[in-house]
Amino acid sequence: MSVSVIRRIASPKKALTAVAVAAASAGLALTAAPAQAASAKTASVAEAKAIAHKMIPDAAQFNAFSHIVQHESNWDVDATNASSGAYGLVQALPGSKMASAGSDWKTNAATQIEWGLDYMNSRYGSPVGAWNFWQANGWY
Repeated sequence: MSVSVIRRIASPKKALTAVAVAAASAGLALTAAPAQAASAKTASVAEAKAIAHKMIPDAAQFNAFSHIVQHESNWDVDATNASSGAYGLVQALPGSKMASAGSDWKTNAATQIEWGLDYMNSRYGSPVGAWNFWQANGWY
């Protein structure tokens, strides 16, 4: 009985191995979806931070902006608040407000950062002002 169980378990492995070998010989790579998604997410987080750093050269202003974005979206360009519908790096509500910075607001970190900076500067005077408000209120 244990031999038949082993054969049942081994057969899918053999089939998967055959598919992997066929894919490799065709020049394709098979990877697990979660690992692929995680590495893509990490890359977009790093890219978003690099873009923000270029757009905000002052260290204090960048750090304040970074703290807000970390708390609001964890640097996820696609972050959506399930209860409010706020969207993006800076959690604009509604997200479509960011269209004033560019039509690619749903997917472009630079567009979202530009809009967020404009918002922080106009409402709080700077990202530092926005961070000070966030610390006192838990939102900005």
